[in-house]
Amino acid sequence: MTPASNPILQRSSALTQFILAPNPGPMSLDGTNSYVISAAEADASVVVDPGPADEGHLRRLADLGRVELILVTHRHADHTAGSVRLQELTGAPVRAADPRHCHGGEPLRDGETIRAAGVSIQVLATPGHTSDSVCFHLPDDGAHGSVLTGDTILGRGTTMLDYPDGALGDYLESLDLLEAIGQAAVLPAHGPVLPSLEAIARAYRGHRLERLGQIREALQRLGRDATVAAVADAVYADVEPSVRRAAEMSVAAQLDYLRGRAGG
Repeated sequence: MTPASNPILQRSSALTQFILAPNPGPMSLDGTNSYVISAAEADASVVVDPGPADEGHLRRLADLGRVELILVTHRHADHTAGSVRLQELTGAPVRAADPRHCHGGEPLRDGETIRAAGVSIQVLATPGHTSDSVCFHLPDDGAHGSVLTGDTILGRGTTMLDYPDGALGDYLESLDLLEAIGQAAVLPAHGPVLPSLEAIARAYRGHRLERLGQIREALQRLGRDATVAAVADAVYADVEPSVRRAAEMSVAAQLDYLRGRAGG
């Protein structure tokens, strides 16, 4: 499984490669990065986030060689829609935090270590984007390890909180957890690989706190009971129409966080 033998497969770290799914869009950026994890000496691989139900994409993943396990970072269709078909093509079980997205495998457990394809994969519960979001830490992947972050951290831009399933308080705690890992490489489900998980998580938190400050200011002008749409108009006035819904969900999550902290 090398780029020379398969030009669609791109190297992302010492232990990972990925195939970009053909599902670009405002929320998925260039498309979903379907990661393939395998040690050099292993005769099998682990696929993370099969992506959309695109037959060509799923067959490319299946044709790489024996797949022994399929993992998903969270429930959204651009990560899970192809899971059942990839299981049919490979026979590999699918595991996710949400039992509804498990097919032939057990639900993922926070803190468990999976040993597959010659690699240790540590499961980290990182709710916030969704309640079932997880990240996968590969501590032996290069000098500082790597973390497959799903949509918890993206390769560019910021993460949408899928309120009410996703919650800002959970998300900030997840960023704290990821920052504590240190200088690991960031392998996001959308966008390019990034260095230093610690620095990226800190920057993400700073962005969220800046937005919270802007929303507090908007509430001072508009009134405590201002609607989500009114606050979004004030704080996200410059966003493209294609991501307006995502902006409103983020506002709703932030309003819920602020009003909850204020006691009602």
